Amino acid sequence: MKIYINDPSEGWIVDRFRNEWYAHNNNISTKNKYDADIFWMIANWKWREIPLDILTNKTVACTIHHIAMQKFNQEQYDEFMARDRYVDFYHVPCENTKNQISQFTNKPIYSIPFWVNTSNWYDIPEREQLRKEFKIDSDKMIIGSFQRDTEGQSIKNETYLPKLEKGPDLFCDIVENYNTYFDNVEVLLAGYRRQYVMNRLNLAGIKYHYFEKPDIQTVNKLYNCLDLYVVSARYEGGPQAILECSTNKTPIISTAVGVAPEILSNESIFNIGEELEVSPNIEFAHNKVKDLWMPLGFDKFIEMFREESNV
Repeated sequence: MKIYINDPSEGWIVDRFRNEWYAHNNNISTKNKYDADIFWMIANWKWREIPLDILTNKTVACTIHHIAMQKFNQEQYDEFMARDRYVDFYHVPCENTKNQISQFTNKPIYSIPFWVNTSNWYDIPEREQLRKEFKIDSDKMIIGSFQRDTEGQSIKNETYLPKLEKGPDLFCDIVENYNTYFDNVEVLLAGYRRQYVMNRLNLAGIKYHYFEKPDIQTVNKLYNCLDLYVVSARYEGGPQAILECSTNKTPIISTAVGVAPEILSNESIFNIGEELEVSPNIEFAHNKVKDLWMPLGFDKFIEMFREESNV
C-alpha cells in the first residue's frame, strides 16, 4: 500500500499535515502520484488539478474539513457532486462534518481528528517571562484568538465584514462581555485578515496585541501567554486550536463546533445566543487529546487506508 497526498502549497495548516505525514509514514507513502495505490485528496478544492487518469484508476480518498452551510449554494453542491463521482471514500476530522456530508453522499465516511505534533505544541511554565518577551503586562487578563476571520474582498474596500462561519462577531461580543466585569482585559490576536476584530476592539476601547504571521514556535509561546482562548465559530472542521490548546494546557472554551464535543468537557462548551456560563477544564481536555499525539495519532488513518486499499 502506497499513499500519495495532493499538495495545496498554500502555507496553510493542510501543508503542515502533508509534511508531517510524509516525515513519519515514509514506508507507506510516495511522492510520485503514479506510484500510489491511494490518492489522498487532502486539499479537496484542488481536485480539478488532478489528472483524470489518476481519479479514475486510483483509489481516491477525499478529506472534507468542513462545510459552511450558509454558503453552500447550488454551485457548491454541484461541485461536491461532480467530485463525488471520483471519490471512493471520505475522511472528515469530526462527527459534525460527517453529519454534514452524509446527506450528500453514500460513500464510506471516516471521522478521525487530525494528529497533534507535540514538538510544536507544549506547555511552557514560565508565563511571566513569556509575557515580558511580548510586552504584555503580567496583571492583565489575556483572551486569545489565532485564525483568519475577515472576508478578503471586504478588506480591499475597507468594510471589514466578518467571516461569519468563524464567528469573529461572537468573539468580540464575548470579549466585550468579559470587559464589562473585569477592568484588565486585553486581547492577543494572531493570523492574517483580523481587520474585523481589530476594528471592533478599537471601537470598544479594548487594547489588543497583534501578530500577523507568526511561526509555529511563536504561536506556541503566544498560547502560553493566555488566560483564555475562545473558539466562537459557527462551522469548523477542527479547529486545530482546540487540539493545540488541549495539548499545551491553554484554558479554552468553544462553541459546539468541530472536535469540541469530542475533546472538551461539557462545561467548556457554550451555545450561541445563550448566557455565557462556561469554564475551561484543562485537565479533561489534556487527557482526551493524548490519543491524537504523534505517532499514535496516525494509527486510525493507517487503519482507514488499509481497510479501503485494493492492494
